[in-house]
Amino acid sequence: MAAVIHGAPITTFDLDTLVRVDQGNAQRLLQALSELDARYREHRTLLQPTQDDILAGGHMLLMTRAGPLDVLGFIGDGQRYENLKSASSEVDMNFGMLRVLNLDALIRQKKAMDRPKDRAVADLLEEVQRSRKEVR
Repeated sequence: MAAVIHGAPITTFDLDTLVRVDQGNAQRLLQALSELDARYREHRTLLQPTQDDILAGGHMLLMTRAGPLDVLGFIGDGQRYENLKSASSEVDMNFGMLRVLNLDALIRQKKAMDRPKDRAVADLLEEVQRSRKEVR
């Protein structure tokens, strides 16, 4: 969603969220996931995430009543929430505030993921960045 917020002409089917991995946040996140009826997407049974899953700091690929949600403990080359918070800002999304990586940081992280789809998005974001500079 961050790429879309920055103006990249792409569609996305899930929401990726980088979370702070600590006890207090894990409890709040688990409550929110419970309210969304979150379940692991790739599990044959209806397995719900646990607080231990969140505290492990990995990736949880979930399905919720609102759609697919990827809860990530790190992105790119191992960057965690604490490392990237200063490279983000809050955006009002009409349903509440959402913290989004700035364009430079998002491009760096997409490149660091080194997957074809992320490289393609990084290229689109660089085009958005160039077009913004041309307008100025």
